[in-house]
Amino acid sequence: MKLKLGIPKGSLENATVDLFKKAGFVITTSSRSYFPAIDDPEIECMLIRAQEMARYVEDGVLDAGLTGYDWVVENDADVVTVADLVYAKQSFGKVRWVLAVPEASPIQSAKDLEGKIIATELVGATKRYLAKYGVTAKVEFSWGATEVKPPELADAIVEVTETGSSLKANKLRIVETVMESNTQLVANRQSWADPWKRQKLEDMKMLLDGAIAALGKVGLMLNVQKGELEAVLNVLPALKNPTVSPLSHGDWYAVNTILDESTVRTIIPRLKQAGAQGIVEYPLNKIVM
Repeated sequence: MKLKLGIPKGSLENATVDLFKKAGFVITTSSRSYFPAIDDPEIECMLIRAQEMARYVEDGVLDAGLTGYDWVVENDADVVTVADLVYAKQSFGKVRWVLAVPEASPIQSAKDLEGKIIATELVGATKRYLAKYGVTAKVEFSWGATEVKPPELADAIVEVTETGSSLKANKLRIVETVMESNTQLVANRQSWADPWKRQKLEDMKMLLDGAIAALGKVGLMLNVQKGELEAVLNVLPALKNPTVSPLSHGDWYAVNTILDESTVRTIIPRLKQAGAQGIVEYPLNKIVM
């Protein structure tokens, strides 16, 4: 038996392959093939655009796939959400679909869009968003380069952003957030009901969650004498509590902990001053709680 897994082709592809590598799965993609190799003989991968993924999972062409919550909503797909994976192509965070207009536009809210033209890739969700405000407007599908369409080709756009920098560069102003989205591992309902496939997906979720938990964190090991242990522990923040183990020499302890990578450059000198010796920093792939 094999699990058919959809990997998102395009902007999320590299981030997804990197995340799976940290989780323990090596996926090898090729520009000439839509069927990436994976080092798990029980999984068969296929590259599918994130925009279409939920539809193929719902129809059973795929057992499961990774796509944005935004595209699940856009396709109104009846799928099982196995895991919320908060990572994206740049910041490993959530993305926003925002309503944006030219800087000089008089539009200040969704209610000002009555009779206007809006360009977006997210047509269905945008129409539902406008209906919530009782607004009737023309929502046109955009094939790309949406930011350059106002003001000549559209009065406003609904576009996805992580940082907002591209919108600012195109002299656009964000009016409102239409939807927040992050990547999800979604499954076909019949596949989820199959005990073998469900177990495979639950194992995958645990490993992916562990890989995400380890992002931006490192492990730190050090040795310290008994008399300086308290001073060293006072320097250390910890995920829960540092692991402290006695060494073969009765007066010495080994300390092991997990830190945010961004804090290590300030903490290591303070540890040394507090009496720590043999300090070792090492990378982490997964943290499974």
